[in-house]
Amino acid sequence: MNGLMQQQQLLISSLLTHAERHHGDQQIVSRRVEGDVHRYAFRDLVARSRRAANAMTALGARFGDRVATLAWNGYRHMELYYAVCGMGAVIHTMNPRLHPDQVVWIADHAEDQVLCFDMTFLPLVEAIAGRVKTIKHFVAMTSREHMPASSKIPNLLCYEDLLDAASDRFDWPVFDENTASCLCYTSGTTGNPKGVLYSHRSTVLHTYAAALPDSLNCSARDTILPVVPMFHVNAWSLPYIACMVGAKMVFPGPHLDGKSLHDLFESEGVTLSAGVPTVWQALLAHMEANGLKFSTMRRTVIGGSACPPAMMKAFQERYDVQVLHAWGMTELSPLGTACTLKAKQVELPREERYAIQAKQGRVVFGVDMKIVDPDGKELPRDGKASGELLVRGPWIISEYFKGEGGQPLVDGWFPTGDVATIDTDGFMQITDRSKDVIKSGGEWIGSIDLENIAMAHPAVAMAACIGARHPKWDERPLLVVVKKPGAELTRDALIAFYEGKIAKWWTPDDVVFVDAIPLGATGKMQKNKLREQFKDHRLPTA
Repeated sequence: MNGLMQQQQLLISSLLTHAERHHGDQQIVSRRVEGDVHRYAFRDLVARSRRAANAMTALGARFGDRVATLAWNGYRHMELYYAVCGMGAVIHTMNPRLHPDQVVWIADHAEDQVLCFDMTFLPLVEAIAGRVKTIKHFVAMTSREHMPASSKIPNLLCYEDLLDAASDRFDWPVFDENTASCLCYTSGTTGNPKGVLYSHRSTVLHTYAAALPDSLNCSARDTILPVVPMFHVNAWSLPYIACMVGAKMVFPGPHLDGKSLHDLFESEGVTLSAGVPTVWQALLAHMEANGLKFSTMRRTVIGGSACPPAMMKAFQERYDVQVLHAWGMTELSPLGTACTLKAKQVELPREERYAIQAKQGRVVFGVDMKIVDPDGKELPRDGKASGELLVRGPWIISEYFKGEGGQPLVDGWFPTGDVATIDTDGFMQITDRSKDVIKSGGEWIGSIDLENIAMAHPAVAMAACIGARHPKWDERPLLVVVKKPGAELTRDALIAFYEGKIAKWWTPDDVVFVDAIPLGATGKMQKNKLREQFKDHRLPTA
């Protein structure tokens, strides 16, 4: 016997309709590429999204076609999020930090038909325009007065002109909720990126889960500023969450330096933000140098890579901003876990709470996870056993776009490539990437733990730990460190800093100081490049 409930498709356009009807006067504030601050309401977003859908239709975009963007976080990008998906096409958010050759490969692989871009990326688009095979129209996301006087791009279109010429009447079509909605490519460090193709159903379900109190805890009382880019896994679903719950949205555009972010936090009353650790380092450095505080910001979501405990303590003890550690992947839409304390943990001593907060957290409902040994046998959830992390759920990839890389699942589970522990309360902690783990004398050493300790030293700005070749132990830990400006620090002093904090045999064998650590397109440290750079490094003990 089936239940007698209405059957309605879970479509991204329903989020927009809900926002218009129930949160129509809520604000969306954007610092634009042009430099000024733009304001309008959700009802304006909806009207302009309808115009954008008509404009894309007029350019020939059809059901299932890919419409690409090279854009910052801003209201025009959000309009395209909803317009393209709502009409049944696929929004393909490309990462502008990739090499032009990769951008060309991705655009061709996706078979993009239209490319909409912020003026910041005009040089990149000029470099690829004559090389891409399927893009028929290039649209500059600006107004007529800011269009370039001359361009290497033939028939360059103006976004605002297209919207002015289009009607604001558009009936969002109803179709199968399993229809593709968004295409994001992985930021893989080797080989070509692979496409992850989300559906309307997976996106709406993910939005429900991400907004929950024990997830990102979003509501109509929030003012949300996503520092995490909209070209990276849909800004962790925050543009969708805002429409679902009616939160005020604040977009920073390309202005991601510490001063610009802090000014926007203060002027717009931001309560919640989200980003990767490298962005927060710059913000905290600016605030510390200028004796600044936060007036309204009380929560920040940190993901992309592990949050150093020293950063967590700075946010919580110095600035009264609660840190929510989260974990996910492009293949997970992206949210897998969020580290919200349980009731029994709230009153624990401070250091015990910090030990829990340092973990990536508990799964949100909809995600299942387990850790396995090299033979695929499930390991106990005791907080001690460490193994490869596998996940499954309705917003987790089943295969890559066009079957690239073959079948990724193992008995229905997606292998994340992370090495982790899971404790008795269900809190998961990433101990390393399987490709980054240091194998010393047959034993594993977690590079993340060693990096976190180094980051706690007051003279260290950034630290990466990699395995260096050793004739006896196969590999030993090598620290690669960027010092804070003007700071004095020696190899011996930093190695001594580890004493009593870890097992003695985990202590790094050597330290090298560098001017900068290479970062990938999403702000993660590129350890593969460090391993190549220091592949012939000779350890003092070797």
